[in-house]
Amino acid sequence: MYTGLLHAHNGFRWLVLLALIISVVLALTGWVGKREWKKTDNLFNLLLVIFTDIQFLVGLALYAFVSPMTKAAFQNFGAAMKNSELRFYAVEHILLMVIALVLIHIGRSRSKKASSSDKKHRLAAIFYTISLVLILAGIPWGRAFF
Repeated sequence: MYTGLLHAHNGFRWLVLLALIISVVLALTGWVGKREWKKTDNLFNLLLVIFTDIQFLVGLALYAFVSPMTKAAFQNFGAAMKNSELRFYAVEHILLMVIALVLIHIGRSRSKKASSSDKKHRLAAIFYTISLVLILAGIPWGRAFF
């Protein structure tokens, strides 16, 4: 079960990153180019939220129930904080990803409710770009890519 969830979580990050990069590019080009908010903007923002939520649920299952890394970290949390790899998975990774998830949801909600296309693009660009930076910082790049 652990291996399957880990592979799903590892592979699914590419869908999240792709949707996030596309959403950031659409938002930035829409904001800078003063483009009207289109159905494709809304669609990619929705896909981003869906993919991110699925990724979070798989990650949460790993974190809370099956990961040997977090089990080891929580057996002796003080020692885990001195081990950079255990600290990364027990604290840093999940903290960065939860903050990014919240910012993606806020960006989606605020951009949907905004009154003008310019404001929609600007809000999406700001929230999604910050989320992208946090996600890139929180990905364990030392693991296999797929």
